[in-house]
Amino acid sequence: MTIPDFLMIPVTWFSTNALSLLAAIAVLVVGWYLARLAARAIRQLLPLAYGIDKNFAPLLSQAARYGILIFAVVTALNLIGVSSASIVTVLGAAGLAVALGLQGTLSNIAAGIMLIWLRPIAIGEFIQGDGVAGVVVEIGLFGTRLRSSSGLYIFTPNQKLWASAITNHSREPRRRIDVNVSVPDSIDIAKSRNILLRIAGSDKRVLADPMPNVHVESFSGAAVNLQLRAWVATPDYLETLYALTEEAKVALNRELTGSKEDKAGITVTPDPANPSPETQSGS
Repeated sequence: MTIPDFLMIPVTWFSTNALSLLAAIAVLVVGWYLARLAARAIRQLLPLAYGIDKNFAPLLSQAARYGILIFAVVTALNLIGVSSASIVTVLGAAGLAVALGLQGTLSNIAAGIMLIWLRPIAIGEFIQGDGVAGVVVEIGLFGTRLRSSSGLYIFTPNQKLWASAITNHSREPRRRIDVNVSVPDSIDIAKSRNILLRIAGSDKRVLADPMPNVHVESFSGAAVNLQLRAWVATPDYLETLYALTEEAKVALNRELTGSKEDKAGITVTPDPANPSPETQSGS
């Protein structure tokens, strides 16, 4: 059977470069395997190294993976006869086109590097930024993964997070608890203050310095709004907030209202201006 003329060139090329083609395919397969292996090793072993920030692991693992894949592709092209100079020229032109077309992607990479370098956030911390809130799971090459307090998966591009104001609820060693108490104006404010201070002082998680304090926040009509302020270690924030809020309500109802006041006239709430971070439980 005679081979048509238009097929002679590819057939001749394949017959002449069969071994080179097989070698190039082998390089691509090995490169793909090594890229996965290197990325997994960096992600698992780098956090164990002394003095190495664990936040670098996801970003470096992704960079290593793509670097090995690019090297494998270039090597494979060399094996089938494509010169290095041609590859560099094509990569330069393609790189310029990609850079212009994917400015947002490159911005995410730069923002991810800055997030790692300046460390406004870290893995395991509860943050708010770009309209999202959750525990930082991973700071990647293109985006940051979070887990919300209700267990939802959140992914936000690095550039959006970097360009927004970030509130880190876990970074400082201690936090202030604000509990707002609304009581009828007929109740003795001094006695109410002493009860709230006694509640805060009896909780071992409340720090003695700064000392807890209670002040009149505002008043309107027949109600006076008091605010209890107490400082705790950041890991104890959420549990202490709930405990003080409940204890303040129970104690004021029991010791101040009795049968002379309407128990419904007392309300105790956490300060809405100081949102609670579900950081420490990781939930």
